[in-house]
Amino acid sequence: MWLQKVLVPLLRLYLCGIKVLLYQMFNRSFTLPVLPEQNGRVAIVTGGTRGMGLATARHLASLGMHVIIAGNEREEGRAAVVDIHEGGCEGKVEFIFMDLTSLKSVQQFVEMFRARGLPLHVLVNNAGTMMVPEMRTVDGFEFHFALNYLGHFLLTNSLLDILKRSGRQGSRSRIVNVSSATHYAGVVDMEDLNRRACYSSHGAYAQSKLALVLFTYHLQEQMTAGGFPVTVNAVDPGMVDTALYDNLWSLAQAMKKPVAKTLFRTPAEGASTTVYAAVASEMEGVGGRYVYNGRKTRSADLSYDSELQAELWKKSCELAGLREN
Repeated sequence: MWLQKVLVPLLRLYLCGIKVLLYQMFNRSFTLPVLPEQNGRVAIVTGGTRGMGLATARHLASLGMHVIIAGNEREEGRAAVVDIHEGGCEGKVEFIFMDLTSLKSVQQFVEMFRARGLPLHVLVNNAGTMMVPEMRTVDGFEFHFALNYLGHFLLTNSLLDILKRSGRQGSRSRIVNVSSATHYAGVVDMEDLNRRACYSSHGAYAQSKLALVLFTYHLQEQMTAGGFPVTVNAVDPGMVDTALYDNLWSLAQAMKKPVAKTLFRTPAEGASTTVYAAVASEMEGVGGRYVYNGRKTRSADLSYDSELQAELWKKSCELAGLREN
């Protein structure tokens, strides 16, 4: 049991990391094309107070977009807004508190946003955590599953009607889910999504990132079937030098530092594919894709399992307290 539940996920995840580093060793980071102005458009970026989220929010604001940063650190949020404004960005930027590990907090954020009467053209589900010790949220969910996936699942579905109304043919609303190459090592255990049987931080993280890709494809199917002007894509930023790696083992931390300086992407480089999926003209009308380094890439074989997509969707609705569509 221990070998299967703990050691195997660890080895698979680190193998994914080695493959990504080898790719980044021989391939430059994606360079963004000229992007259209976004004046009058509204975006929400989760986890936008630092790292790739902050770089994403900054770039969207530089295009004239009204960016709402959603995060659970108020001081960081205020500092992020000041940082972007001082950079001379043309768009409006503000911070609104939301804790993705609390379903109640997500619902309160949605209510607050609805009360503003704003449209919503871009939703970037960027916030994430990695390799945390075993923890449960206030709602009793495993921490990676709640923060990386279920909170975003609830947020997206709760804002979906606004996204549908805000989009139109030729200018669709866009949902961007930030996944990771670690999803290739992921297995979604429908009988134990909360990893109670035998906890592995590596397995829990990989599962949450695979769940995001499964969610992406199933939601895009729904949008296409209903003829709604909304596209949904998953993006892979590569290995980026951010605080996401702070929970690595001591040995891994020591090994990571010199490697990160030469092979890891910067937060701005990591955010480039997210920004591309969010606003690039080339991505207009394009949905249901896994985009890595600016290119459509095949995700894990398991992510295309339509039965698993539907099963996870049904279970997620149940856990989040939503009525299944």
